[in-house]
Amino acid sequence: MPTPEFILRLREHIGHQLLWLTGVTAVVIDGDSRILLHRRADDGHWAPPGGIVEPGEQPAAALVREVYEETGVHVVAERVASVVTEPPFTYANQDEVQFLDIAFRCRPIGGEVTPGSDESLEVAWFKPDELPAMNERVMRRIRHARQEGPAWFSG
Repeated sequence: MPTPEFILRLREHIGHQLLWLTGVTAVVIDGDSRILLHRRADDGHWAPPGGIVEPGEQPAAALVREVYEETGVHVVAERVASVVTEPPFTYANQDEVQFLDIAFRCRPIGGEVTPGSDESLEVAWFKPDELPAMNERVMRRIRHARQEGPAWFSG
């Protein structure tokens, strides 16, 4: 995935040190209860679309942008599903990050399902009982988005 320009500028000053970022995850659910996933180009794993909120950008707007860029699908963010601080993570290049992830439940409103950029290898809809293997953090976001009620957060 291409690194946003603002992060590259920050890295010039802080090197590989821990960088706190806001991320958004879209759990897109269609009228047949299928979930939109893309197979990420950076690691080959299936995941809901999402990305990093740019400076001055609203989280829901970032989410809509990222979903379209990665999948070709236009969405509307319906509600916040969860807000979680994820554990720190170190990329292969030794850059350290920690994300505050805001997961949204979304519904598709148009577009064509296709890898929209070099960030996605494949894009597909999956029935909830036929999801590919994904890590527990991703599965937690999907579970919370599929549930009705208020957003989930850790106390």
